[in-house]
Amino acid sequence: MQAFQSLLELLGMLVMDPRTGVLIALLIVASICDFRFYRIPNWLTASGTAFGLIYNTMVPISLHIGVLWAFEGLLLGLLMTLPLYVLKVMGAGDVKLMAMVGAFLGVPAIFYAAVSTFIVGGIFALGFALFHRALGRMLGNVKNIAQTMMLSAIGGIKPEIRLEASQSVGKLPYGISIGIGATGYMVARQLGYL
Repeated sequence: MQAFQSLLELLGMLVMDPRTGVLIALLIVASICDFRFYRIPNWLTASGTAFGLIYNTMVPISLHIGVLWAFEGLLLGLLMTLPLYVLKVMGAGDVKLMAMVGAFLGVPAIFYAAVSTFIVGGIFALGFALFHRALGRMLGNVKNIAQTMMLSAIGGIKPEIRLEASQSVGKLPYGISIGIGATGYMVARQLGYL
């Protein structure tokens, strides 16, 4: 019973901290919007990014961490997901949402939150493909994307992927993966697992 009480106290501290509490609330709203409309509103990502940058400037975690730390997190979140947008694997709202998460978490936490998100997104994509009996098609798409990325990296050209609509496995609300991955990372860090 004591361990459960301690767990609840740790999780309560995570939610009561304005930095993480507001981020979790924004991720919940983004996940709901993405699930219902397959779209993450710009007002949500823009206001969340502004809050993250301003809050980290006004209430820095330490003397060395402030607006620059938040801005670096924003840039890393953007840069980690931008190639997926260029390849049309991820939507623009998802990229902006991950940049917003970076403005809250800073560097290096955004790196771990993004990796967690990619793991959750991969699991969701696999489950979606299995449910729709389209695993072969999905693996073929992944192979085409990987080949295009490799060839463009070697040749130094902009990748152009033109997947036919019939080849698409379907549309996933990736904002849910971002919400679960980033929140999962924050909970694991709060509990001392990371």
